Order: sequence, then structure tokens, then C-alpha cells
Amino acid sequence: MTEQANQKHAAARGPRPQMPVVAVVLAAGFGTRLDPGHPKQLLEVGGKAVISWSVEAFERHPAVTDIVVVVNPQVRAQIEGLLGSCTKLRMVISGGSNRADSTVEALQALASAGIPEEAKILIHDAVRPFVNARTIDACIEALDEFNAATAAVKSTDTVLLGRDLGEGTVVGSVPDRGRTFRAQTPQAFRFHTIRSAYDRAAHDPDFQATDDTRAVLEFMPDEMVTIVAGDETNIKITRPEDLLYAERIAASLDGEDVKRQAMEEMHQMLASALGQ
Repeated sequence: MTEQANQKHAAARGPRPQMPVVAVVLAAGFGTRLDPGHPKQLLEVGGKAVISWSVEAFERHPAVTDIVVVVNPQVRAQIEGLLGSCTKLRMVISGGSNRADSTVEALQALASAGIPEEAKILIHDAVRPFVNARTIDACIEALDEFNAATAAVKSTDTVLLGRDLGEGTVVGSVPDRGRTFRAQTPQAFRFHTIRSAYDRAAHDPDFQATDDTRAVLEFMPDEMVTIVAGDETNIKITRPEDLLYAERIAASLDGEDVKRQAMEEMHQMLASALGQ
């Protein structure tokens, strides 16, 4: 078949369907150390709920096709109200008793919806409101080469691994600082990889995951998890002082939004002028 015939044959088949890129935002926690009356994901930063910042980061990203939000049933109505204008939101589902259970609930919902095995899944903590497009880009692109990836930043502090003595803790070892990182989210996976990891983890009653890469590392040891560059502003809001830092980040992003909007308006004006 000639090259021209190949092109005509491909055109007749039509464009290849886009592989889904699904952002799963975990917002089922109900930690109240910051404010006993409100879960962290509903606290306001920069005049906006924390979860709104997180979901909007994926809503704006052109490569993300779908968003799933996992919530605590007690605040489901409030979160659905906040996210009502999100055009990529496909499901709001109830989470489990811990983080790993919430991830499993999301994976089961996606499987029931018929998501392809090769789909790219980005799992993100709702209480990391300032994830940026560069980090999301890096996670998505990493899955072209690997089946698992995590955002992380290099540790600038020396990390100590403790050893429990029963009545206290002593230093067990000091890893090389150049090889230590602070994990962030998103953590990204091909759907078949993260689902297989949690299917295997289900047979281990002692398994407790504080993040999703651990499931892959423990139960799929032949699967490498690549590290992509996170960002120092991609903070996790946990303590009162985190809120103060978050307000400063939000204020700085307001200025970036103004500049971005001005650039978009200028591009629209130029496109209009060139079209005349």
C-alpha cells in the first residue's frame, strides 16, 4: 500500500480516541485539628475553599479529561455545591475509612464506568491546593515511559530514620541527603498498574498506606516508580501555620492570574486582527 493510500485509509478510520487522563481528588478526610467545626478541605484560603483550588487546577489543565472527587458523606452536599460549575467533574463518591480505602473506592467506580486499562490516573490530596500545571504536566508525561510516577521535591534537611526502643526513639540510620525526597501529590499511574497493586494489597490485612506509591512498591516490586519535580508551593495544609503560608501563596497567585488573563486578552486581540 502506498503512503498516500495509507493516509487515506487512516483518514477513513477517523482520529484515534483520546486516552482518558483522570484526576482523582481525595477529599474524604475529616481532620479537624485546624478548625474543629470544619474539615480542612472546606476551609477558605484566599477567599476560596481549599478543595476548590485543588479541583480547579485540574479543571484548567488541557490534558485532564475527567475529574473524580472522593468525599466524606457528611460534607458531600457542601462539596457538590462548591464544584457545581466544574465541567470535567464526572463523579462525586463517598470515601472509605482511611486514605487507601478512599483510593480503592475511586478505582472501583472507574472500573465500573469502563475506563480503559491504559488510562492515566492522577491521585491528588485535596488539601494540596496549589499544585501547578508544570507538576501535572510532568506526571502525565512520565506515564509515557513508566507505569507509575510521583511528584516530589529534594529534601534540603538531613533525614533521620528512627529506631524504637520501647520507651523512646534513637537514630537508626542517616540516609544520604542527596537521595532523599519529600513526597507530594499528584501520584500518577496507568489504571491497570494501580488497580493491580491495590488488588494484591487487599490480601494483606496489615497493609496501611499513607500514599499510593507504597502500594505499588510493596506489591509490584518489579514496577519502577519514577520521581518528577514537584514544587515548594505544593504544600499540604495540616497545621495552623500552613494556613498562613497558604494565604501568602494565594495572594501571589492572584497576580499571576491577572497577568495570564491579560496575555490571553492580548492573544485574542491579535488573532482577531489577523483574521480581518
